[in-house]
Amino acid sequence: MIVVVKIGTTSITDNHGEVDPIAVERLCSEVAGLRGDHHRVIVVTSGAIAAGLPALNLHGPRPADLATLQAVAAVGQSRLMRVYDDTLARHRLIGGQVLLAPLDFVHRQQYLHARQTLTRLLDLGVVPIVNENDAVADDEIRFGDNDRLAALVAHLVNADLLVLLTDTPGVFTADPRVNADASLIEEIVEVDHALEAAAGGSGSDRGSGGMASKLAAARIAAWSGVRAVIAAADRPGVLAAAVAGDASVGTVVRPHDRRLSARKLWIAFAVGAAGKIVVDDGARGALVERGTSLLPAGVVDVEGSFNAEDAVEIADESGRVFAKGLSRHDATRIKEWRGRHTRELPPDVAHEVVHRDDLVVLP
Repeated sequence: MIVVVKIGTTSITDNHGEVDPIAVERLCSEVAGLRGDHHRVIVVTSGAIAAGLPALNLHGPRPADLATLQAVAAVGQSRLMRVYDDTLARHRLIGGQVLLAPLDFVHRQQYLHARQTLTRLLDLGVVPIVNENDAVADDEIRFGDNDRLAALVAHLVNADLLVLLTDTPGVFTADPRVNADASLIEEIVEVDHALEAAAGGSGSDRGSGGMASKLAAARIAAWSGVRAVIAAADRPGVLAAAVAGDASVGTVVRPHDRRLSARKLWIAFAVGAAGKIVVDDGARGALVERGTSLLPAGVVDVEGSFNAEDAVEIADESGRVFAKGLSRHDATRIKEWRGRHTRELPPDVAHEVVHRDDLVVLP
């Protein structure tokens, strides 16, 4: 079995942001247990920025400017890996650092290179330690949190299981920090917007994620055909229990039978929409039932200001969003072309508003 394990900043650092060797030891010990049972394991870890802050004597509120955060990540990443390398070595395991960026999942050649590298590391018996390449990441093109990165890695390597380790036992019916009546949800068949909203926001000022981002990641995993488990990082035997399918381990999110491609997963769930295109019933039927491209003739309205290649939501005339895709033209041009047929358009440019290869009908 291939298992992708993601651990968040709050689960591997102390209150001062220092990497906690005891927490890393607990994780690596469990990884070693899975390896002893002949499972392949990839660890997706947060913590580079949190580890770099105290090293640079940057105490107090987390910096907000990109340049400082990138510098801090560069300092913290090596310190984070040093702890992992030393800890894995005590279990006679070798760690291998892999830093990924969103474009590694969008461009096919980079996608194949990333998959080849991770697969070869697993073949060599290495435990890949994955993180976002925060030191050079563009603020406009980034994962935003490692939960989504972990879900995309699970798709990349065709994993059997994604385990999202956090500081709570799983997903609750409400935010347990503010609602004493909240109860643990042991199984989720479908992650919807209502459930994500109930999960709340970021859980800590040291991390960028939160339960909502873990649910979003579990949703990506589900549409990759990967079973996801959200569980407490400090639960003894948590990884073995997740692999064994123990119902009490935390919250299990069921996988779907349909498996989206990596590119379409990225479009559907990982990149934010810059605008919205409203279409008529005929265009909606063509997109949903026949899998066609969106043409200007079916466009009724355009909302927002976006550029070519930006992600856009596609909604019917009632306002219901039913698809998402990458626009081939900017908002101004689409407004000019809306309702027009192909024969009425300039012959020397692409006529599709959203090409079917860049369009996903949302569940």
